[in-house]
Amino acid sequence: MKFKKKLISVAALMAVAVTSIASAFTGTTFSAEADDCNDDWLHASGSRLYDKDGNEVWLTGANWFGYNCTECALHYLWSGDIDDLVCSIADHGINVLRIPVSTELLYNWMIGDPDPMQSVNPNDDPYYPFNVDLINEDGSVMNSHESFDVLLAKCKKYGIKVFIDIHSPESNNSGHNYGLWYGKSFTGRDGKEVTVTTEVWQETLVWIADYYKNDDTLIGYDLKNEPHSTYGGAPVDAIWDTSDAENNWRKAAEDCANAILAKNPNALIFIEGVEGYNGYGAWWGGNLRGVADCPVVPDSGTSQIVYSPHDYGPIVSDQTWFNKDFTEQTLLDDYWYDTWAYINDQDIAPLLIGEWGGRLDGGDNEKWMKLLRDYMIKNHINHTFWCLNDDSGDTGGLWKDIQYNPTTGTTVNWDAEKYDLFEPSLWQTSETGKYIGLDHQTPLGVNGTGITVADYYENYASSEGSNLDSDGSVDPKPVETTAATTADTTTTSATTVTSVTTDVSVTDATEESADTSVEGELKYGDVNLDDAISSTDVVVLNKYLLSASEYELVHDDNDRAYLQANCNCDVDDKGEAIIDLTDSSMIVNVILGVSDESSLGK
Repeated sequence: MKFKKKLISVAALMAVAVTSIASAFTGTTFSAEADDCNDDWLHASGSRLYDKDGNEVWLTGANWFGYNCTECALHYLWSGDIDDLVCSIADHGINVLRIPVSTELLYNWMIGDPDPMQSVNPNDDPYYPFNVDLINEDGSVMNSHESFDVLLAKCKKYGIKVFIDIHSPESNNSGHNYGLWYGKSFTGRDGKEVTVTTEVWQETLVWIADYYKNDDTLIGYDLKNEPHSTYGGAPVDAIWDTSDAENNWRKAAEDCANAILAKNPNALIFIEGVEGYNGYGAWWGGNLRGVADCPVVPDSGTSQIVYSPHDYGPIVSDQTWFNKDFTEQTLLDDYWYDTWAYINDQDIAPLLIGEWGGRLDGGDNEKWMKLLRDYMIKNHINHTFWCLNDDSGDTGGLWKDIQYNPTTGTTVNWDAEKYDLFEPSLWQTSETGKYIGLDHQTPLGVNGTGITVADYYENYASSEGSNLDSDGSVDPKPVETTAATTADTTTTSATTVTSVTTDVSVTDATEESADTSVEGELKYGDVNLDDAISSTDVVVLNKYLLSASEYELVHDDNDRAYLQANCNCDVDDKGEAIIDLTDSSMIVNVILGVSDESSLGK
C-alpha cells in the first residue's frame, strides 16, 4: 500500500535493561509457545552471532571425529556409552560440537543405504548393557545414519548444538590430507562407482540440510575442511578469486551456500580459507585474506555466513612467526591479523576457529595455545578445539582414557592439565562460573554447572555478566550518558533500567520534501531496508533501541532512507511514530510464524 506523505517526528521514551538489548528483550511475552526444534537458530550481524531474540551468543566447543573415517562412527564409542560421553561433554561446558564427516558417508545416507558402523559393538545383555541406544527395536545394530540421529538426540537432551564439516570426499582416516572438495572416487553402497564432483559434493550437503531443516540441534555446515594445495594428491591448488575455475573455493562455497540456504535459510554456513593467496601462505584452510577483496555473498545476504580458519602451533608444524620470542602482538603483526583476525576486528563477519589445540610441551606450543585462547576470549571469537578423542596423532585430545563398567557406566578420564588450559575459553558467567548453552529450553549438562541461554539473559546477564568480552560484560555495552542522549537511571525491586529519551525529530515544514517526508511502498518490519523481514531486522532494531546515538537503523546519509526505516519500524502504527519493544516483539512473532505480515501495521 501507499503510505501517507507526512512529516515524521520520532520521540521515543524507551525503558531498556542496562546490560544489553537482549536483557530487555527477554521480558517480552510471545503469544505462542516456542517450537523446541526451531527456536535456537542463529544468525550473524557484523562480527557477532545472535539468537532469535537478538541475544548475542558465543559458540565455544570441540571436535569429535570418526564419521569421516572408515569406521563411519564416532571414535571411542567402542569403549564408552554414547549417553555417558555426551553428558560428560555437556557437563564440562562445551556448548557446540564440530563433527567431521565425508561426502561418501552423506552420499550413502542420501541414497538410503547408510554404511554400517565399524568397531562399535553395542550389547543389550542385561549383565553387560553397552550402548543399548545404538540397537534397533528388532535387535539389529544401527547403521551410521541411525547412530547420527542418536547423537543429535543425546545432544538435544543435554543442551549441546552440532555442526558437521565435510572433512574429505571419501571416508578415509587420512582424508584431510587431500586439499579439494572434488576429485576423489569411491564405490557407493548401491554398487556404483562415484566420482566426487562439485555437483555431488553440493548435492549431498543440500540433501542433509533439507533432511534436518526442522531440527535446530544441527545448526550449520562447514562446507570443506582445510582447502589447500596439491599436497595429499590434489591435482591443483584450492584458490580464492572471482573466476569460474573449478578449483575456485570462494565460488564453490558461495554456490553451495545458496543451495543450502534455499532449503534451510536458518542454517549457519561455515567457510574456511585456503592455503595461499597472492603469495602469502597460511595453515591449510587458514588463509582468509581473500575475504577483503571478494567475500562470499549468498543471494540472501551474509546473515548466515561465518568464516572459519584453522590455527596451530609449532608442534604441528613450525612456522616463521614462531621463530622469535613471540607475543600476541607479534603473532598479529606477522600472521593473525592480515590472515583472518581483521574480519572480526573490522566487523565484517563472525569468525569461528574450527580447529586449534595441540600437545602440552611446557614450551612454545603451550605458549601459543594460551595466547590464542586469550585473544579469542578478549575478542569474542567462536571456536571448536581439536579435539576430544585422543587418537589424533599430532595433537592428542581432551580425553586421556575412557573405560566402561556395566555397573557404574562410563568413566571419562579428561586430561586435567589440557582441559584447565582450554576451560577459560568456554562461555561462562563471570562470578558463578555457570557454563552457558545455546539452547533456550534445555540447560547445558545435568550436574548443575550449565544453564540455558534464556536463563543467562534473564537471571545472570544484569547481575554478573560473562566472559563474552574481555571486561566480562556482554556486548553491546550499556548506554552511557552523552550530549545527545539523556539517561535517567532508576532502581526498582525487579531490575535496574535506564530510561533513554532520544529525539530524532524532523519538524521544519519549510524544508524540501526529500529531507522531511517519505513516499513510496511501506514494508512494515523491514528495518534495514533489504526488502525482507528476518531476524536481522530484530537485531538492528533492538540495538537502535538500546542506543540510537551508537547504532543506526540504516547506514545511509539519505534522510529519506532514514525516515523510511523509522516508518517501517513502527509496526503497531498507532499514529504516534513511537518505536519501542512492542514493535520488536511483533516482528519476532512474524518471524516465528506466530502471526503473519498482515498483522504488522495494524
